[in-house]
Amino acid sequence: MSKICQITGKKSMVGNNVSHSLNRTKRRFNANLIKKRFYIPEEDRWVTLKISTSALKTINKIGIQAALKDAKLKGFIK
Repeated sequence: MSKICQITGKKSMVGNNVSHSLNRTKRRFNANLIKKRFYIPEEDRWVTLKISTSALKTINKIGIQAALKDAKLKGFIK
């Protein structure tokens, strides 16, 4: 599975390691992802999602049903 958040669409970025002598080498900044199970009472089922920790805070704030609905509208979930 790819390193992309299924709720927010966050993914890896590319940047540079910069040494003390200002030499630059390429590196990746990976998204802070976790694999988490959520219970959806309206559908009476469990869903496993790979989400970023900021998406987890969003789900805690607005609820899993609203977060899934938003993700479907944005095209992150089919």
